[in-house]
Amino acid sequence: MAFLWTLIGVTGGIIFFGRFYVQWYVSERQKKSVVPILFWYMSSAGVVLLLPYAVFWLQSPVGALSYSFNLVVYARNLNHIWRDQGVLTARRKTLLNGAVVMATVVAVALVIVTWLGEYHATKDAAPPDMVKNWFWIGIGTLGQILFGCRFLIQWIATEAKRKSVIPVVFWHISVVASVLQAASYIQRAEWVFALGLIATLPVYLRNLWLIYRHKTPAAPPGE
Repeated sequence: MAFLWTLIGVTGGIIFFGRFYVQWYVSERQKKSVVPILFWYMSSAGVVLLLPYAVFWLQSPVGALSYSFNLVVYARNLNHIWRDQGVLTARRKTLLNGAVVMATVVAVALVIVTWLGEYHATKDAAPPDMVKNWFWIGIGTLGQILFGCRFLIQWIATEAKRKSVIPVVFWHISVVASVLQAASYIQRAEWVFALGLIATLPVYLRNLWLIYRHKTPAAPPGE
């Protein structure tokens, strides 16, 4: 069982965090910050694997929160991209949105269960240990709030332009949020998440360098 969950976690981590290396590769080829459609497919597949890994194997409050609501944003970007490509049929849109709604309901329940489990597991601990534990959970949660804000900003920008775009501030927030969450995961020895976040930092910085070098906003996905 341990091998199976490790395989799920590592596979999910490679897919989820590897999406930024795919994005990096495409950006280097085009010499500008570009987000290909594959980024959104990998994002979706990654959270499908990492959420159960965080909940059922690690019992990680921050991990459960981190991979619970992402599909809403990913699906919305895919809606816009498919519409621009002329492949967004009514059936595909209904199936995608229905699946996302169901997945989000399940995710909310799993997050609640995980956080309650953490509370019951630590409520009898010595006060210093309890404070330390919840301090680092708080740091990780702050990082996740920032991660959520970056996609909220991205979502707002996407809805405003009616196409999937990545604003520059997305990359700034990504750097800060990654540092906070990586520190939290390291403290809890949740290495798949910690190493994945650390591995994405060079990608965020490279995107900022490309954007400021050309002094142009990030290109929309699919270009």
